[in-house]
Amino acid sequence: MMSLNERLPDDVHNRNLIANVHPDNWKNPTPEPVYNMVVVGAGTAGLIAAIATASLGGIVALIERQWMGGDCLNVGCVPSKSLIRPARLAAEMRDARAFGLTPAPVTSADFPQVMERLRRIRAEISQNDSVHRYADLGVHVFLGNGVFKSPQTMDVAGQTLHFRKAVVATGARARHPEIPGLETVDFLTNENVFNLTDLPERLVVIGGGPIGCELAQAFRRLGAEVTIIQQGRFLPHEDEDASGILADVFQKEGIRVLLHAHALCVEQGEAGRKRIVVEHASEKVTIEADQILIGTGRAPNVEGMGLEAAGVEFDARKGVVVNDNLRTSNKAIYAAGDCCMDWKFTHAADAAAQIVVQNALFKGRKKLSALTMPWCTYTDPEIAHVGLYERDARSKGLAVDFYQFEMSENDRAVADGESLGFVKVMVKKGTGRILGATIVSAHAGEMISEITTAMASGIGLGRLANVIHPYPTQADAIRRVAGLYNKTRLTPMVTSILKWWLKRQR
Repeated sequence: MMSLNERLPDDVHNRNLIANVHPDNWKNPTPEPVYNMVVVGAGTAGLIAAIATASLGGIVALIERQWMGGDCLNVGCVPSKSLIRPARLAAEMRDARAFGLTPAPVTSADFPQVMERLRRIRAEISQNDSVHRYADLGVHVFLGNGVFKSPQTMDVAGQTLHFRKAVVATGARARHPEIPGLETVDFLTNENVFNLTDLPERLVVIGGGPIGCELAQAFRRLGAEVTIIQQGRFLPHEDEDASGILADVFQKEGIRVLLHAHALCVEQGEAGRKRIVVEHASEKVTIEADQILIGTGRAPNVEGMGLEAAGVEFDARKGVVVNDNLRTSNKAIYAAGDCCMDWKFTHAADAAAQIVVQNALFKGRKKLSALTMPWCTYTDPEIAHVGLYERDARSKGLAVDFYQFEMSENDRAVADGESLGFVKVMVKKGTGRILGATIVSAHAGEMISEITTAMASGIGLGRLANVIHPYPTQADAIRRVAGLYNKTRLTPMVTSILKWWLKRQR
């Protein structure tokens, strides 16, 4: 496996990053006779599990073979959002005339500074996840590849750790699709795309999930010619109206969109370029690209850590097998995060780690299924969701009603020039019980939490109509959609009674 140092451009920001997340001069501590908990993997789930255990007075070891902070800090949330923000600004500068200002388009010459800013922000944030910070907080940090040797022992860097409980939190990696010729060319994934220092003139993105969509739009806005290839529709798990809006936005922004397309093979072209042969609309199309970005999902990291010796059941595709309490087939070992969960989000890993600490150390019975989990794809507009989709409700035999408010009717969204999108809420038929919601808006990720709070607290949709929102705010669209529900409660009979009563008051 390539070391972190070899992956990164050599500058002051990446040197600071390495000093925090995998310092070359780090010396592993002498192991304790037995640990309350050994945590394998220092991504979000592992960090939370380790620091929670230490803060409660437990003796905990944290093992990391690559870099502290995991994908989120190094190759995921932090760098991607640090790229998306200047890309959004670039789009605003380009479209400035709509606001009465003079446009100022960006050029490829701006890209190195954009990426330098990304590296600086990542290095600054890495202090929060640093080896030294966690060691100072009482966590025994071991850098090296941890391998289970028995149901309650693990080896790392020539030392053996004995534990009463353990947590597997090894995360996931980019999944490489089986496209003939792909492995013969250099290609990008989220694990190396943020190492670019020059803007690719032509970028092909294979995969229309969250990663592919976010980065396709960001690179296009920064000046690249972008083609996105997706076997079905964008964000196939999301609301169809939401993904349809995104497809239209991509086409308007000049992204070449090939939906229901299939990459047949990849070839090395001239001058370092690649050729991708694609089947689309019953025809074969050849596309040239300077770079190919793969965004076709994640594969759990379960190999090479001796799970067999620990008696932990796992599947190479689905990950570590856990029950609803996040316990594995070994009663002393739990798992959390991307290595075992369908929810592959940082905030989901955080919540799961807290469940693991309670269940593993204090014989708790907390369940993963009890969580109300929101998520967001950070395109522009953003697409956020919480709870069930319509297909989920139908499969459970639930009759449902929908209430939808268009962002084009929200005064603040219109004033901001961000009127594309909607708030759609699904309730159990005949009631205000919220089963799920999708928000498409410029700030959907911020807005979804209000509905998540209502669902987690058992607050019905009708009561949200009574929540006073500052005017003008885009979040007021949630109050307005709740008002649509309340209007349905004004049946003809109720309306007649109200009219009769008011008539009497004249």
